[in-house]
Parts: sequence; structure tokens; C-alpha cells
Amino acid sequence: MDNYSMSEFFSNMFYFLRTKLFYRKCRFIRFPIYIRGKKSISGGTGLTTGRFCRIELDGHKKTLFIGKNCEFGDMTHLVALKSVHIGDNVLIASKCFISDTDHGKYSGEECSSPEEAPKERILISQDVSIGNNVWIGENVVILSGTNIGNGCVIGANSVVRGNFDDNEIIVGSPAHSVKKYSYDEKKWKKIV
Repeated sequence: MDNYSMSEFFSNMFYFLRTKLFYRKCRFIRFPIYIRGKKSISGGTGLTTGRFCRIELDGHKKTLFIGKNCEFGDMTHLVALKSVHIGDNVLIASKCFISDTDHGKYSGEECSSPEEAPKERILISQDVSIGNNVWIGENVVILSGTNIGNGCVIGANSVVRGNFDDNEIIVGSPAHSVKKYSYDEKKWKKIV
């Protein structure tokens, strides 16, 4: 109780009780939380969320898998219409966006037209996979078709699309790998 005011302590107790009643597998859900298509979630044992998280799912089939002991910061927004897989022990900072879906097609054949209203454009979905023990910094955006290996660190404000190997530090917009962990030297080494 040293770190919380009395009102925060009582709010957290209320959230804890509510979590155990309605989200039994989870560790601690801070409210409000918005989940559309709750039946599409699998896993989530030991999940902790911050406030104002938003999760949008298909609702008819399993499209979001959350591994064990994950933590989502405040205002995390997830969209999983096809498949988003989040591994164990993933820590996501606040205000992150992870989506397997794009509004419109902007390359190749049959592209979306600027004459079309954005909400009327075709939805294109590609799987997203985030490995175990990944740390995702504040304001990160992870786009459809992205695969992030185990043990990666993603720097704040990065926009990530593509495939990334295990144990890399990923930064930038567009994101790229800048370091990789060397087990031989027991340190993060710059990628040349």
C-alpha cells in the first residue's frame, strides 16, 4: 500500500474482485476494458491489463492467443480478425497498437481507390506472431504480417512490419534491428 493512495488501493481491490469473478484465468484486469468478440480469445492465464484497453476480435473463431503471464499497459489496442499470437511473458507498454488487419489494399493488383470511403475499403488480414519474453515499448505499432522472435525488445514509438529473429533490439519507423544478443559474450552487440 506504500505506492497507492487510499482511493487507488480500494479501486484496485474492486478491480481484483471483478477480475476473479469475470476473468478467472487472468491475474488482474483494470477497468474499463472494451472487448468485442470475447469468444475469440484463447489463453490469457495470468494476464494483467492497464486501463482503457481495447480488443477487437472476429467473435466467431479463435483469432487471439495470449500466452501466460503477459502484461498490457494502459490504452493497448489489439485487432485480431485473422490471427494474432502473443507468446508467454510479453510486456507491452502503454498506448501500443497491434493489428493483423489493414483497411484497404495499397500495392499490387486491384488497389483500393482514394474515391472509396476508408471504412468501405476491403479488409486485408495477415497473421501476427510475437514470441516469448518480448518487451514492447511505449507507443509501438505492430502491423499485419509481422513476426517477432523470442526475447526481442522493441523501442518506443517504433512502427514494426516484417520478420525479426530471436533476441534482437528493434527500433525506428520503419523499424529495423540494431542489436542482437550474443550468448557467447553475454551482451547485446550492434548489427553491422
